[in-house]
Amino acid sequence: MAAPTWVAVPDDSPFGVHNLPYGVFTTADRPRERRIGVAIGDHVLDAGAAARAAGAGPEAGLLTAPTLNPLLAAGRSAWTAVRSLLTAWLTDQAHRPAVEPHLLPRDSVTPHLAFDVADYVDFYASEHHATNVGRIFRPDVEPLPANWKHLPIGYHGRSGTIVVSGTPVVRPNGQRRGAGLSAPSFGPCERLDFEAELGFVVGGPTAQGEPVALAEAEEHVFGVCLLNDWSARDIQAWETVPLGPFLGKSFATSVSPWIVPLDALAAARVDPPPHDVGILPYLDDRGAGTPPRGLDIAVEVRLRGEVVSRPPFSTMYWTYAQMLAHMTVNGASLRAGDLFGSGTISGPLREQRGALIELTWNGEEPLVLADGTKRTFLEDGDELVISATAPGPGGTRIGFGEVAGRVVAGPEPSVN
Repeated sequence: MAAPTWVAVPDDSPFGVHNLPYGVFTTADRPRERRIGVAIGDHVLDAGAAARAAGAGPEAGLLTAPTLNPLLAAGRSAWTAVRSLLTAWLTDQAHRPAVEPHLLPRDSVTPHLAFDVADYVDFYASEHHATNVGRIFRPDVEPLPANWKHLPIGYHGRSGTIVVSGTPVVRPNGQRRGAGLSAPSFGPCERLDFEAELGFVVGGPTAQGEPVALAEAEEHVFGVCLLNDWSARDIQAWETVPLGPFLGKSFATSVSPWIVPLDALAAARVDPPPHDVGILPYLDDRGAGTPPRGLDIAVEVRLRGEVVSRPPFSTMYWTYAQMLAHMTVNGASLRAGDLFGSGTISGPLREQRGALIELTWNGEEPLVLADGTKRTFLEDGDELVISATAPGPGGTRIGFGEVAGRVVAGPEPSVN
């Protein structure tokens, strides 16, 4: 367990010195200057200013950048060195005079997207979610496709529409075909949904043609954030066959402002669910000495301020290492700032389903909120907030903050 910090941190804070998640922020007096920050208790450490004040070596340049991309590109050895520096600055009283002036109240800063997103891939790694969706749309056949337990299924998304928590989500327009109709119509999405996920932030770039083996996953996964893969279910249903998600997913993907370092999650590692079919060697992580890649992360979803789901990440069938290995096995390269999502997190119970399509069984079983209002899918004005925590050392908790988004009406469809 990390040494006690000299910063005044509440005992129950999810942002203790054992966490130290990274973000990027601005302040009211310097609104155009984006700075790397590290959350500690109710404060944010201006990491670049602290590095200059503490006389840091080459790591200072990584912390004075306006995004995390230079740090991501520097690789595992740099990540370890920077985390050690930050921990020393915040635990050793000798550093306090230089570092303390650069602590800012967390509620006084404006968070931004912490890194420039290179490529974005979203997976479909929850057996419970995939089974539920299969039963909804294919009730008379096996719910999982034949390939599902043999490889992590995913699709390439749109990196340019990944936005930071708090950014309004504009209801998209698109084609959708109503039940029993032979032709599509055009207009606003009528079945807007959320998907509660984790996002994995990648660094340590690779050359094209060089796959990343399971054993190398920790060399390339920098940290973990919360992710909401907003989904226009009616647009998605019409366009998906035969090539998969496109406009039904690409209008917005929200991520939390804080990225929890993978190193902070050592106490949250658990064995993933067992595979009940044989998998190929490049995906088989059951070897001796392999650290468990499952993560005991408790997710909570609130709609209009009310908890509607608590999906457990520990039930995910495919791990981040398997997703990364499969994503690169064909020789696809990694770039600093790549992001891959886990896919919707769902558990075996109804109250653990991570999307409205499951919670309402595609609208057939409306969700009744405490005030008596019902939801089949999201309405304009609805705010969706996802939060999560994980076990930390010595009985502490690791917090991921929140990813929030409010749905707003989109532009009137063009008649031209």
